[in-house]
Amino acid sequence: MLLLVLQLFGYVDHYRKENLIIENIPPIPHELIQRFETYQHVRAASFRDWLPDDQGVLIATRFGESYQLHTVENPKGMRRQLTFFTEPVLGGLVCPDFRTPYLLFSKDSAGDERYQIFKFNLTTGEYQLLTDGKSRYGALLWSNRGDKFSFSTNMRNKRDFDVYVGTLEGEKSFKPMLQEEGYWYAVDWSPDDRLLLIKLFISASESYYYIFNLITNDLTELNPVDEKVAYGSARWIKDGTGIYVVSDQFSDFKQLLFYDLSSEQFDVLTDHIYWNIEDFELSPSGDTIAFVSNEDGINKLYFIDTHSKTLNQVRLPLGLIYNLKFKPDGEQLAFVISTPKVQSDVYSIHLNKNTLLRWTYSEVGGIDTSTFVLPQLIHYETFDSVDSQPRLIPAFYYKPDRFKPPYPILIDCHGGPESQAVPIFSSLTQYYLNEMGIAVIEPNVRGSSGYGKQYLALDNGYNREDAVYDIGTLLDWIAEQPELDSKRIAITGGSYGGYMVLASMVHYSDRLRCGIDMWGISNFVTFLENTGAYRQDLRREEYGDEQDPDMREFLNGISPLTNAHKITKPMFIIQGLNDPRVPVSEAEQIVQAVRKNGVDVWYLLAEDEGHGFAKKSNRDFYRQAVILFLEKYLLK
Repeated sequence: MLLLVLQLFGYVDHYRKENLIIENIPPIPHELIQRFETYQHVRAASFRDWLPDDQGVLIATRFGESYQLHTVENPKGMRRQLTFFTEPVLGGLVCPDFRTPYLLFSKDSAGDERYQIFKFNLTTGEYQLLTDGKSRYGALLWSNRGDKFSFSTNMRNKRDFDVYVGTLEGEKSFKPMLQEEGYWYAVDWSPDDRLLLIKLFISASESYYYIFNLITNDLTELNPVDEKVAYGSARWIKDGTGIYVVSDQFSDFKQLLFYDLSSEQFDVLTDHIYWNIEDFELSPSGDTIAFVSNEDGINKLYFIDTHSKTLNQVRLPLGLIYNLKFKPDGEQLAFVISTPKVQSDVYSIHLNKNTLLRWTYSEVGGIDTSTFVLPQLIHYETFDSVDSQPRLIPAFYYKPDRFKPPYPILIDCHGGPESQAVPIFSSLTQYYLNEMGIAVIEPNVRGSSGYGKQYLALDNGYNREDAVYDIGTLLDWIAEQPELDSKRIAITGGSYGGYMVLASMVHYSDRLRCGIDMWGISNFVTFLENTGAYRQDLRREEYGDEQDPDMREFLNGISPLTNAHKITKPMFIIQGLNDPRVPVSEAEQIVQAVRKNGVDVWYLLAEDEGHGFAKKSNRDFYRQAVILFLEKYLLK
C-alpha cells in the first residue's frame, strides 16, 4: 500500500552505478549475482575474414568490455588480440592485395551508430581514422585488386546514403560516385573493377539493383520492372557476363537466380526450395556457390555446382549459419554456427577433403551445456484464415524439463519487425530454463521475415495491431496446454519487440503478470519524428507516414503511450541514452505515463549505450535486474 501511495505522488528511488541511471530497481542480491555469474562468462566468436598467406582467420570475440578483432592461425588455435577499444569493433576486411598489410574496420562512440572507418596495419599493429568523425559510414567493400574500396555515407545531408570510392590515404582520396536520394550501397565490384553493383534499399519488401560505370558515370537499372521486388545478395560471375542474385520476383520466397546481362533473362537455381535463400557466396573459381536457406526458421547450408547445377546439403547442427566466405584459394568455406546448445563459433569446410574444421572454442563459463534445452518448433492458430484454414503462427518453444509443470512462461518478441526468432545460443534463455524453471516461447508473428513476402507484409500500415492480436491467440494456446501455467505469463522484447511488449500490456494486462520493454517504441508518431533522419523514410515504408493526417491519427490511436492508462501490471523499461534508432524519449515518456497508474515501473538508462547494450558490465547488470524483476513479479 505504501509503495502505491509513493508512486501516485511521483516518488522514485533513483541512484547511479557508473554509467547506469537506475530507478526503482532494488539492489541486486549477492546470491543472485553468484547464481548468474557463470552464465555471464560465456563468450562467442564471429568470422570476419581470411588472413593472407595462410596465416589463419580474422575473428571478433570479447575478453574485456566489448567485441574486438583477433587472429587465429589454425583450427583450435590461440586467439591473438589486435584491437583494444572500449567500443565494439565492426567489420574487419583484409585487403585482397596481400602485399598491402592492411585491413579496414569501423567503430562508433557510445552506441551512437555514427560508424567511422579505420585502417589497421597487420604488420605494425598501428591504426588510423580515415573519416571525418561526424557522419555515418558503412558498406565497406574492397575492389578485386585491393587498390581502393567503396563505402556509403550520409555526410552530404545526414539523410541520404551516397556511394563513394577511396583509398587507404583517407579523406583526400574519397570521391563521390553516386549521390541520389535514398539509401544506396555497393554490393560487388565487377571482375575488372570498372563497374559497381549498387543496391537501392527502400524496405524489407522493396529494393533494386543498379550497375554503375566508374569510367562513364552511367547508372543502369538491373532488370527494370513495374512490380515491387526485394533483392538479397548478389555477385558477378567471373567473366563479367552475368550476375548471381537472390530475389523474390518469381516466388513468394527469395530464390537464388542467375541473370544473363546480354539476354536479360533469369535462370532460377533453387526453385525446389520453398523457403528464403538467406545468403550465398561464389567461390574464387566461380565453380561453386555456397548458400544458406531459411526453412521454417532453421538454417541449412548447401553447395551447388555452377556447371552441372548439382546440389549437395551439408549436415550441420540445428541453428543459425552466417558470415560465409571462401578462402582466396577456394579450398575452404568459413562461416559461423550458433545453436541453442553451442554459442557462436567459427568453422570452415574443406571442400576437397569434405571435412568440418572448428577454429574457435569459445568459453561457456564452466556450465554443463548438456543441460541446455533445444526448442520445439510449434505452430498455433491465430484469429484469421488462409484458404479457409486457420492461419498458423510459427514459434520456438523451450521447455524447462528439469522442473515440474505447470511452468510459468516468458514470451520473447523479436525486433525488426522484419526479423525472425531463430534457435540460437542465449545464456540468459538457458538460465531462465535451467535455474528458474521458466518456459520460453519465441513467436514469429505476422510481419516476421523468413515466411514469404505475403506474410512479411501482413502487419504493414493499418494492419499494425494484427501482430499484437497474434500474441493474444498465443495466450489462448498457452491456456490450452496443461503443462503451462496461464496465470503466470510475462512478456519481453527489444526495439520493435519492445513495442510488442507495450502493446500486449495495453491489450492483455489482465492476462499478463509483467512486461520488460527494451529500447522499444512507445508512440509511432514521436518515434518517426525523432528517429535518425537517415531512417525516417525507411521506417515510414513499414509503419506508415505520420505526415499523412489519417495515418497520423491511426498511429497515435494505436500507440501504447496513448493507451498507457490500460497498463496495470509492473513494467521494466531499459534504454540506451545515445540510441539513434529509438530515441531515449520513447522510454522516458512511457515510464512517466505508466507510473501515473500507480504501477511499479523499473527504469534503467545507460549513458554509454545506444540501441542495445554492447558493453559487458552494462549487459551483466541489466540481465541481473531482469532476473530479479521476473523473480518478484512472475515467479511469486
